[in-house]
Amino acid sequence: MDTCRIPANASKCSGNTMECFMVLSTQAQKISIGILCGLFGTMCVFENSLVLYLIFSSPGIRKKPSYLFIGSLALADILASIIFVCSFVNFHVFNEAGFSKEVFLLQLGGVNTSFSASLSSLLLTALDRYLSISRPSEYKLLMTRRRAWTALGVLWLTCATIAYLPLLGWNCCVLDSSCSELFPFVDDNYLSGWLCFVVVLLGCIVYAYAHVLWRARQHVAYMEKHQAQAGKPNSRMRMDVMLAKTLVMVLAVLVLCWAPVLVLMAYSVFSRLSDRLRKVFAFCSTLCLLNSMVNPIIYALRSKELFSSLRRVFSRFRRQLKAAEESPEAESTHRSSVIET
Repeated sequence: MDTCRIPANASKCSGNTMECFMVLSTQAQKISIGILCGLFGTMCVFENSLVLYLIFSSPGIRKKPSYLFIGSLALADILASIIFVCSFVNFHVFNEAGFSKEVFLLQLGGVNTSFSASLSSLLLTALDRYLSISRPSEYKLLMTRRRAWTALGVLWLTCATIAYLPLLGWNCCVLDSSCSELFPFVDDNYLSGWLCFVVVLLGCIVYAYAHVLWRARQHVAYMEKHQAQAGKPNSRMRMDVMLAKTLVMVLAVLVLCWAPVLVLMAYSVFSRLSDRLRKVFAFCSTLCLLNSMVNPIIYALRSKELFSSLRRVFSRFRRQLKAAEESPEAESTHRSSVIET
């Protein structure tokens, strides 16, 4: 096992440095974390897998760049939920520490890649909607499928490169620098850089959606004025109101799920964390998983096209189920009629 400089507040740990980061001390805490991870992780995989199926089973939907970004978001959330739940529960609940530095940093890189790609996909979705409302006449020329795939390729490559820098050598063992109090083997300077990267992503998402929200609000005010003059309802105004409500929900969920984790990470860089705060961080980490579970509901299933596709899938499933239930009855009826003859 590689040895690194142990965080100051964890100096009471001796022998195995990995044990210093196992902050859940009671069985109730471990069971709570296990239940949260199991529930959020299962729902996340199911919902996002359904979104991917709906997108790629419909030729008309999968050709649109906006749904490619939603598909990337769903894929990132699936990977994040699987890798995060397996590694997080294995470490904090079962206290498994019998693996090398490289294995741990490989797992951490997978989690960081997935969550970073999820946020980056949200950013591309936000930019896509920003372009559609700010430059509607040029949108189809600016946002082509080729450019969408190129953007997704750059997105995933950038996220993976940044996430695996600790495995490639930017860690406190190789550099003999100060280790993070929240993550084994992670250098404080790297954690600061990753935080800046995530904060920039979140800032760009908030800016893009705030602009879309502002434009939608302008349009609602304009349509309300003309609707009052014309004396009749307007369907476009109802769509803008729905869009505004959706964007408020998007920003609220995004900030509520990510703010606690990012604040505690930033605090750990500049100050020492108590054992109680480190436990709080462990529970707050599950909020990122909750965000991945909520994303399909906000971004995908509120889409009319995807919701219509979902209804068709359920209708087809019900027909097949009904046919399977009626088939034995029809066969038994046929057999009885043959016997009577």
